[in-house]
Amino acid sequence: MSFLQYAIWGAWLISLGAYLGGNLHFEGFQIGSFFATMGIASLFMPGIIGIIADRWIPAQKLLGICHFLAATFLMLAAPQTEYNTLYSFILMSVIFYMPTIALSNSVAYNALTKGGLDTVKSFPPIRVWGTVGFIVAMIAVDLLGFATTADQLYLSAGIGVLLGIYSFTLPNCEVNPGTKSKSFVDQLGLRAFALFKQKKMAIFFIFSMLLGMSLQITNAFANDYLTNFFGKNPEYQGTFGVEHANILISLSQVSETLCILLIPFFLRKFGIKKVMLISMFAWVLRFGLLGAGNPGNGVWMLLLSMIVYGVAFDFFNISGSLFVENETDPSIRSSAQGVFMIMTNGLGAFIGSYVAGWIVDMAGWPDSWFIFAGYSLVVALVFAVVFKYKHNPDNFKNHSH
Repeated sequence: MSFLQYAIWGAWLISLGAYLGGNLHFEGFQIGSFFATMGIASLFMPGIIGIIADRWIPAQKLLGICHFLAATFLMLAAPQTEYNTLYSFILMSVIFYMPTIALSNSVAYNALTKGGLDTVKSFPPIRVWGTVGFIVAMIAVDLLGFATTADQLYLSAGIGVLLGIYSFTLPNCEVNPGTKSKSFVDQLGLRAFALFKQKKMAIFFIFSMLLGMSLQITNAFANDYLTNFFGKNPEYQGTFGVEHANILISLSQVSETLCILLIPFFLRKFGIKKVMLISMFAWVLRFGLLGAGNPGNGVWMLLLSMIVYGVAFDFFNISGSLFVENETDPSIRSSAQGVFMIMTNGLGAFIGSYVAGWIVDMAGWPDSWFIFAGYSLVVALVFAVVFKYKHNPDNFKNHSH
């Protein structure tokens, strides 16, 4: 389940920008808008689908239904070449895909609990297969020659249908229509917005949004940059970075799987502020190296940029989630995680996608990467000054397994 869940995403998330900018000749702002769809969906759909799964439709069945709908809209999107129609179908597909990330986690926790297994110890090795699925799909799209065509959407839809069917065979998740389940406000994480009254948490969430913007920049434009910008230069035609951009970028995900293992040690040793700063400076390197490198004699800088990505992503996303868990009252802990998701995958993704697209149109390549690096540096320096936090190593001892 985990493998297929993220293979669906990996089949198009990284390569779509190259297709939109290359074959369809869309502008940077238009390309950014497709990646902003994930921000729009993340603002409300996980909460709504979560309520339906709690009260009316078992989570494993709802997972299947959502994947069928997401796949259907991807199939409708694939033949489209006109912006408004293609955008509308992609938006609808993403609206049904994004909540399946949380649903698949719920299904996994349910299956592990029914099997008498410890979810904290047993879930991470299962979730790693999601990243493996993402990487395998990226490489498959590259080797099949789908990275610059609409075939990537058909492949993703096919995997979605497969998981949709498989979902109905998964262990049943109970529903509780008569219980006092969390209110709609709680499910969307809205009650936890009261955390903004605490200066420390308000600052943390605002910077989570600013870092969420960085993630969308790299998702939307890295492949388009390597395939189309360098691909038009005779000096780089035929190089591995141009011909197999997806495989090169997949090293980012490989790095991500390895960096997850470092987080418990770094959190205990250095605390959340230093770990977040490491992430922010890693983003500076990620963007700076992309701007300075090239698929020829500068390919080592591109490779280093991919390795740095694991630190940039994990030291923010995973560590940030653990910080929220440790710092919030148990009664609103789930809602607080919802706020963290809304700020990063919602507002951060939405704003970041559009702003990044606008910058690409205005500044062009490779200057845009240096602007993004400068932005990340400013974020890091301001965070270092304004975020006050006293580290207590004991807070993270429970997460060391």
